[in-house]
Amino acid sequence: MIKGKVRVDRRTKNLVRRLRPGEIPVIMHEDIDEVAAYSLLEKKVRVVINCAKSFTGKFPAVGAKILLAHDVIIIDNLGEDVFNRIREGDVVEIEDDKIFLNGNYLCIAKYLTKEEFESFYQKSFKEMENLLEDFIENTLEYAKKEKGFILGQFEMPDISTKIAGRHVLVVTRGSSFKKDIKAIKGYITEVKPVVIAVDGAADALLEEKIRPNIIIGDMDSVSEESLYKCDEIIVHSYPNGYAPGLRKIQALGLKAKTIACPGTSEDVALLLAYEKGAELIVSVGSHSSMLDFLEKGRKGMSSTFLVRLKIGSKLVDARGVSKLYTEKVSFKYIGVLLFSALIPILAILMVTPPFQYFFYLIQLKLRVILR
Repeated sequence: MIKGKVRVDRRTKNLVRRLRPGEIPVIMHEDIDEVAAYSLLEKKVRVVINCAKSFTGKFPAVGAKILLAHDVIIIDNLGEDVFNRIREGDVVEIEDDKIFLNGNYLCIAKYLTKEEFESFYQKSFKEMENLLEDFIENTLEYAKKEKGFILGQFEMPDISTKIAGRHVLVVTRGSSFKKDIKAIKGYITEVKPVVIAVDGAADALLEEKIRPNIIIGDMDSVSEESLYKCDEIIVHSYPNGYAPGLRKIQALGLKAKTIACPGTSEDVALLLAYEKGAELIVSVGSHSSMLDFLEKGRKGMSSTFLVRLKIGSKLVDARGVSKLYTEKVSFKYIGVLLFSALIPILAILMVTPPFQYFFYLIQLKLRVILR
C-alpha cells in the first residue's frame, strides 16, 4: 500500500516546484516529456498519478519510459472527472488496484507497465513518420505568416545589459539541459558570457551558482528568487499585447519590459541576443527537432525555423554537449600522473647525502653479484 498527501496541477512544471518528498503528484500530462520526467525523479517520487495518457503512441515521447526505468509506479489515464475530485493536500491511498481519497473509495487504479509501454513505444516510430509531412506543411505555412518576426516588424525592447561584442548564453528547459550547463561551466567561468534564461531555466542556473542577467518568458514557471536576483526581466506577451506574466512581476514590486510577438520565448531570447549585437550565441536546452515540439504540444516550428535561418552564422548549439564527456578515468592516465609525480621526488633523493650513500651501497652490492 502507498499512502501520501497529494499535489495537484495540470502543469507538471508548476507542480514540481511545490512537491515535497513523500508526496504524490497528481497531473494531467499527455505524453510525458523527458524534462518533466527528470524533474519528478529529482523529487524522489515513488508513484505518479496521471489523469491523462502518459503515452498516447502518437510519437515516441520518452517521459514514461524514463519513470518506469527508475521503478516509478505510473497510475495512468484516470480521466478528467477523477482529476477534478482531487484537491491539493488530500490524502490518497493506493491498495492493489483500488485508489482511496481521504479514506473513501475513489476509482480503479490503471497501471502503465513496462511491457505495455514497450509494445506501444516501438509502434510510435511508424506514427512519427506519418506526422512528419503534416509537421513540415504546418511549419512552412506559418513561416510565411510569421516571417515579419525576423524581418524587423517586431521591435526589441531597450535593455541596460551590454550585449554588443560579447558572447551570450541562452538557456532553455530542454533535453539534458542541466547536465549541459555543468559540462560548459568552464566556458562560463572563463568567457563570462551574458546569461539569458528562458523562464524556469533560471532556477536551474541558480542551482549551479550562475546568476542570469536577463530572464525572458511568460513567467509561468520561474521562481520568485530568480526574478529578484536577475538584472532584467522581459515578459513575452501575445501578439495582441496581452501579457498575463506581467501581473506576477508587478505583484512582486519588480519592473519588466514586454515584447509582443509570435514564436516561443526561446526564439525571442535568441533573436534579442542577435539584434543587440552578440558576437556569439551559445544555446543550451534548445528545442530544434520535431519530437521537441510535439512534446510541447506544438504541431510546427515555424518561428524557430525562421530565427535559426537568420542567426545561424552566430549560433552554437551546445545541446547534448555533456554526452561528449564521460566520468570514467583511464588507468593509463593515472599511471602517467603517478610517474610524473615520482620524477621530482627521485631527483631530490639523488642529491640528499643519506640516500646518496644508500644508492652507493646498492651499486657496490650489484657489482659483487655480477662478478
